[in-house]
Amino acid sequence: MTITRRDAVAGALALPAAADAASQWRRGHDGQRIADLGNGTFLNPVMPGDRPDPAVLKDGKDYYLTFSSFDSYPGCVIWHSRDLVNWRPIGPALNQNIGSVWAVSLEKHAGRYFLYIPVKASPRNSIFVIYADRIEGPWSEPVDLHLPNHIDPCHAVGEDGSRWLFLSGGDRVRLSEDGLSTVGAVEHVYDPWRYPADWVVESFSPEGPKIHRRGDWFYMLTAVGGTAGPPTGHMVIAARARSIHGPWEQCPQNPLVRTISTDERWWSRGHASLVEGPAGDWWALYHGYEAGYWTLGRQTLLDRVVWTRDGWPQMTGGDLSAPLAAPRGGERVPNGLPLSDGFATLALGTRWSFFKPRTDEARRVRVAANTLHLKATGMAPVDSSPLLQVATDQAYRIECDIEIDPGTTAGMLLFYDDRLYCGLGFDGERFVTHQYGQERGRPANPHGRSMRLRVTNDRHIVTFDTSGDGGRTWRRFDRGMEVSGYHHNVRGGFLMLRPGLYAAGDGEARFRNFTYRAAPFRA
Repeated sequence: MTITRRDAVAGALALPAAADAASQWRRGHDGQRIADLGNGTFLNPVMPGDRPDPAVLKDGKDYYLTFSSFDSYPGCVIWHSRDLVNWRPIGPALNQNIGSVWAVSLEKHAGRYFLYIPVKASPRNSIFVIYADRIEGPWSEPVDLHLPNHIDPCHAVGEDGSRWLFLSGGDRVRLSEDGLSTVGAVEHVYDPWRYPADWVVESFSPEGPKIHRRGDWFYMLTAVGGTAGPPTGHMVIAARARSIHGPWEQCPQNPLVRTISTDERWWSRGHASLVEGPAGDWWALYHGYEAGYWTLGRQTLLDRVVWTRDGWPQMTGGDLSAPLAAPRGGERVPNGLPLSDGFATLALGTRWSFFKPRTDEARRVRVAANTLHLKATGMAPVDSSPLLQVATDQAYRIECDIEIDPGTTAGMLLFYDDRLYCGLGFDGERFVTHQYGQERGRPANPHGRSMRLRVTNDRHIVTFDTSGDGGRTWRRFDRGMEVSGYHHNVRGGFLMLRPGLYAAGDGEARFRNFTYRAAPFRA
């Protein structure tokens, strides 16, 4: 196999494949791209922006979806659909910071909803469970299952009614009848299929098991090859068994999904779940990186599944670069989420989230009279727990009116994590330039303690503009940046580059009329 290299890896140039499809996407809130093309077809991604490790639940006519939320809180936002293409947010299920949230399992059992949540945390990792009698909540406080050595749980019910968590590495552990504790020790039950030794991957890393029952078979989908790193690494494999207790038989067509070249639009495709569609057909949801745009994180993709005569699932969407026929029989729900915010209400957990919040972080923020009041803390974005959004587009512009108290520094960011970010802030006398996760320069501020800021991210080329008259006239700030390297393969952490707001120092900052606008794609 020949692996080609494209200049798109640097992120500064538009890919021909992406450009060909650019005009096909429909536009929704704020000009954001949406998958539903309105003619019975859709174009991936169905959930743009950082929506990794999708966990899907079919509940009658309704579908619910959530994702790894890592260090963003409130987290584990639940989304709702009736056709698998159009999704709207319901709200966050997890409000208490228990650590960095990895791939979760969303289930319904005996009329109750469960979320099994693996976390990376100090002093130890673990897996927690929360539950609710309604998908909208309220959700319970987290219950620690004391499983420090595994990630990516998947709840499964055996043919004998027993409840299990399948775990990374081909392991599993039994659950109590109420699903809130474990019974016995972790056991190894499955050795995943191995790819050829000369394939270019990140690591073996068997993870993300998903158990599905269809007819007389239990099917297990597993991710191997590593989540990021080389675009050709991540993949989906399958196995099946007549019993939840095994033995597990490898699919002869493994892998079911894999990126084989950087010429493809979607890189590092993997971590798949099977789900029955509204008309009884079958689909798979999994994630992938958009070619050249690791900065957008892993986005959720939808692929049609058919079953072979001998009972194995096969994906049929190819490299997902072309529109596909949409699931039949479903009902559209209002799609997407506006990212622009007039601050009539406080949209924590849907539109905004804190990065690594402390226990009382939510007390820093309130809205009144269409103004977001954010109490300053820390000295810079590194220790001020900024408010962030999930961007959905390759190119976008954010603007906001910002007013600060004496002693406050505030501004707008493109934020990967607390060691890698860029942006522009100001106090009453000087600007502060954020670049490479550092504070780089402090030129004079002619606008004082109130101005409108604009940040434009045009396919990784970042510019800043300032206005002292509410946006009627603009002044280009004399520092541009290039941010294609602000991503996991440079920094680690499996995150994305998020637009956001921060306030540091003393006092508070007031934000008004925040707008997000996706820019047109290049021809």
